[in-house]
Amino acid sequence: MAQKNYIESVSILHPVCCGIDVHKNKITSTLVYEHKGETYFEVRECSAFTDELTKLRDWLLEYQCPVVAMESTGIYWRPVHNILENHIKVVLVNARHYKNVPGRKTDIGDSQWLAELLRYGLVKGSFIPPAEVRRWRDLTNQRKQFVRSESDFRRRVQKLFETANIKIDSVVSDIFGVSGRNLMETLLAVPSETITLDMVKSCLRGRLIKKADELFRAIKGFFNDHHRFLLRSYLDVIDLFRGKIDTLDLTIQDVMKKEKDLIRRLDDIPGLGPVAIATILSLIGPTLKNFSSSAALCSWAGVCPGNNESAGKRRSGRSPVRKHPLKEILVEVAWAAIKVSGSFYKDKYYRLKARRGAKRAIVGIAHRILKAIYNIVKDGQKYRELGDEYLAKRNEKLKFKRLKKQAKQFGFTLTALA
Repeated sequence: MAQKNYIESVSILHPVCCGIDVHKNKITSTLVYEHKGETYFEVRECSAFTDELTKLRDWLLEYQCPVVAMESTGIYWRPVHNILENHIKVVLVNARHYKNVPGRKTDIGDSQWLAELLRYGLVKGSFIPPAEVRRWRDLTNQRKQFVRSESDFRRRVQKLFETANIKIDSVVSDIFGVSGRNLMETLLAVPSETITLDMVKSCLRGRLIKKADELFRAIKGFFNDHHRFLLRSYLDVIDLFRGKIDTLDLTIQDVMKKEKDLIRRLDDIPGLGPVAIATILSLIGPTLKNFSSSAALCSWAGVCPGNNESAGKRRSGRSPVRKHPLKEILVEVAWAAIKVSGSFYKDKYYRLKARRGAKRAIVGIAHRILKAIYNIVKDGQKYRELGDEYLAKRNEKLKFKRLKKQAKQFGFTLTALA
């Protein structure tokens, strides 16, 4: 069977282009251009200060350079990108995609090799979201850091209670609820040996009132002035972080208010809430114009299998994307989605889990959720819940055919009632 040959001859895609090797304090650039049929390479080195970067931009515009390829360690590419963003197309290259060539171990050599690869269109750029989306990402990242720091200090409080023989967390599931905070304030105000049962009862709310006797036993320990000082310090820091998180929530809601309709449609997906939606949109943007298909988006996020085939043999299908912030939040969303009663994701998860295990199954659900997000964001669709009976009904005819064949083997004839 004849197949189309997709291998084409390599041709020059960008007659004028530039390769930039970026470091913290030094920028090395190689400009490639043609003049009277000859190819010329011009190299410049400059510092990373704004005035030097502005001169670099003016130099590129003088030669009418339409595109640059840039490789950087960490975030040192950002100052260069800030200067070039609205004037020249920037292709941010992953170092592992172009450095597998021996002998190029200098900054000038790296920039020249980048320029040559870009000239023939042989480099693939990383996704750089627009400036507005990058601001969303900064806010959501800051919120995540505050949440992690708050959780760290909450664990310190629990560790402090263990060292002081206070066993509140053995009775109360959340020691930072209303009843738990009331008990902490009592420990801070009154020596633990003088705390009475009535004092404990006055701290409790809801169903915990029935556990007053058990909590009275749990709060008796060796809580001295040293522990009070540490507990007060920890609670002050926790309250500080909680206030910062609440402020960030309001700020994120304000800067993303023009995407209210999109957020409302995404909120229909099981497992997705305001925080998760804001985090996901800050990572992929509100348009997805850089992703040609849902498969491309899932591959970028690392929630689909990778390809590893040689000599007709399929090796490990593990995704090459080991760690990705979008994959992280999608897995969290997937764990929440499979707990929604009557949802398609719950039914699909337990079917996958029986064959592939819990970890692979939850990544499979994350894959499904991301595909739904793609269709909602890119095509403007609304989420449609298939329900937990969808897969069973879809496979109904196939199941009947298989059972009919098995019955025939035992000498029976299986007939459908309706």
